[in-house]
Amino acid sequence: MDTSYTTLSRQSGLMNEMRLVANNIANANTTGYRQQGLVFSEFVKVSPGNPSLSMARAEARNTSLQQGVLTETGGQFDFAIEGDGFFMIETPSGNRLTRAGAFSPSAEGDLVTMDGYRVLDSNGAPVFIPPDAASIDVGSDGTLSIEGQVLGQIGVYRVADPTSLVREGSTQFRSDAAIEPVDEPVIVHRFLEGSNVNAIEQVTRMIEIQRAYELGQSFLETEDERVRGALKALMR
Repeated sequence: MDTSYTTLSRQSGLMNEMRLVANNIANANTTGYRQQGLVFSEFVKVSPGNPSLSMARAEARNTSLQQGVLTETGGQFDFAIEGDGFFMIETPSGNRLTRAGAFSPSAEGDLVTMDGYRVLDSNGAPVFIPPDAASIDVGSDGTLSIEGQVLGQIGVYRVADPTSLVREGSTQFRSDAAIEPVDEPVIVHRFLEGSNVNAIEQVTRMIEIQRAYELGQSFLETEDERVRGALKALMR
């Protein structure tokens, strides 16, 4: 039965990857979305005097940090990061990282996300926008000012170990690794960064996964028939 177990482990991994690819395609137009991939690993059982057994496992995920396309929106509180880094936002579960820069001022004057989470500055404090501000000036480093008076600087942060990023929802991440401000951030005002999903590549991969799964299923059916035939021959 080792052959069947090995194939089943592969089928399980392919199903996990199919879900991931489908999620990437569904978020191809989501602002700030980062494409995800699945890492297959092999576990080999070695027993002296017996054949070795190889099992596949696909649970580790990697996140693409490739730059998405920047699109001009004209929105007064739309921001995009060019290059490395994330915006830091304050959520009920703790601070989170995101590349989705569609913000707006709250009634209290805090700069918040579409979900109402406060955006943090380079010192980890909420970014304040005066409620009566008609317009704001934004420097290339994210410094906000009104008529020459500096209000603060939108924080841009990087993770020491990008592989430690854990996705929460569509566009938010958390990490247990060290997080520090980017020294010379580049923020583009009135622009938003689109998803970095390559839709054509992902659809192609989905077809490949489907074919590989069907091949594995066909093999399992053939193996099942072989085992049944062997059992019938032994029972005669």
